[in-house]
Amino acid sequence: MTEFVSEVKTIPFNEDRIFNMLSDLSNLEKVQDRIPEDKIKDFEFDKDSCSFSVAPVGKITFQIVEREPNQTIKFTTTNSPVPLFLWIQLKQVEENDTRMKITVRAELNPFIKPMVSKPLQDAIDKISTILASLPY
Repeated sequence: MTEFVSEVKTIPFNEDRIFNMLSDLSNLEKVQDRIPEDKIKDFEFDKDSCSFSVAPVGKITFQIVEREPNQTIKFTTTNSPVPLFLWIQLKQVEENDTRMKITVRAELNPFIKPMVSKPLQDAIDKISTILASLPY
């Protein structure tokens, strides 16, 4: 397994508010207009999963597999060329001051690892920036 970790982001809201929004993927409807249509197509979601197409990878589906209230949301891919495990960690340090970090573990064979490591890290960093800027 290869692990990729985002920078720790500061979000100016309480962890319960952030967790409630992020742990229900149907809330993505509120931010659908922020998703870059030139990079992500066929975006669909419900409470527990989301799927989208990314060139040249194809369709990817993430499913929530565990929710630990106000602390962690864990995802796995159910449709992806590379098996991925993703989790979002939240830690409130003060009232209206929560820290967030995204970790991804991917099963990358030695042949594709050099090709996908940088794009995957870049994607995780962009996702964490977008999540930190949401209107919770």
